[in-house]
Amino acid sequence: MPLSDRDLAILAFEAEWRRHAGAKEEAIRAELGLAPARYYQLLGRLIETADAQAHDPMLVKRLRRLRDARAQARAGRAGSQARAR
Repeated sequence: MPLSDRDLAILAFEAEWRRHAGAKEEAIRAELGLAPARYYQLLGRLIETADAQAHDPMLVKRLRRLRDARAQARAGRAGSQARAR
């Protein structure tokens, strides 16, 4: 399924958001008209698609790497808390 205009806008925003003034959450609302939670849900699904990978492979690879690192850190914290009990 090809990327929608919203998908393309999300990928473009994620690639360029550091260039925007202010907090990222404010920019998400102002530029995309989405709540930040919804934005991150859509982004998470989007980076799993082959179409997003084909559209911007470096961005998608970086976002997947960041997501995986955060998940690994959460798992490590959860494991250390369980051992402390």
